[in-house]
Amino acid sequence: MKFKLKLELKEDSHNIIPINYQYPLSAAIYKILNKADQEYARFLHKSGYGKGYKLFTFSDLKGKFKVRGDRMQLLSNTVEVIINFHLPEASHTFIEGLFKTKIIVIADKLSKATFEVATILNLPQPWSKTVDDNEIVQLQVKPISAIVAAVKTNDGKYKFVAPSDARFTDMLIYNWRNKIETLYNEQIANEAMLLIDVEYYSNPYRSRLITIKAHTPEETKIKGFLNFKLKLTSQKRFVQVLLNTGAGLYNAQGMGCLEVG
Repeated sequence: MKFKLKLELKEDSHNIIPINYQYPLSAAIYKILNKADQEYARFLHKSGYGKGYKLFTFSDLKGKFKVRGDRMQLLSNTVEVIINFHLPEASHTFIEGLFKTKIIVIADKLSKATFEVATILNLPQPWSKTVDDNEIVQLQVKPISAIVAAVKTNDGKYKFVAPSDARFTDMLIYNWRNKIETLYNEQIANEAMLLIDVEYYSNPYRSRLITIKAHTPEETKIKGFLNFKLKLTSQKRFVQVLLNTGAGLYNAQGMGCLEVG
């Protein structure tokens, strides 16, 4: 399930946000979801989704900015963001109600900007409703936020790998399979099939270094990649998991958000 949110800067707000806005934006989304925790948990239980609303990701902010060191100055009073949730289609009205006219604060220890959700639009699915969940589909997608893929070293740390590394798609499939196990069961996860092919533009892919929990003792630096395409082949329901939850690591912190194209 995909939504486009238009965020409007409040009149009394500063127009500076951290360049590493992903973690504070994730925290703002969690805050909105958690307010509806009990009511929505009952809804999801009846729908058979358990606590599925924790599986989400979001795109980079789209708007006019000027970079000033580790800050971004907004040059207009609106920005847009895409948020993907792994939720039943019947829940779109509930999600719209959760976010409509809500306040979203993007802040760290150095700056703070306050937005109001001006509009929320439920975007269409990439296939017809007549396509069965078990039908094999093939989609070409591109990241609209950096995809983070990594292997663990002997000391337990992550080594980030680029799209040109053969382990890149292996790690994406590994992370996807873990989600399938969470959503279904271990047997289905082991038997599920997903093919991922990396396709390049004429310009090379580029890396992005992102800091999570900046200016805190828990500060973590991660590396993601943009400017390439992925060709996905699997059953519709399994491709849908990837579209709804994101590819790779740190999805709920705004990494690995995908769009068809």
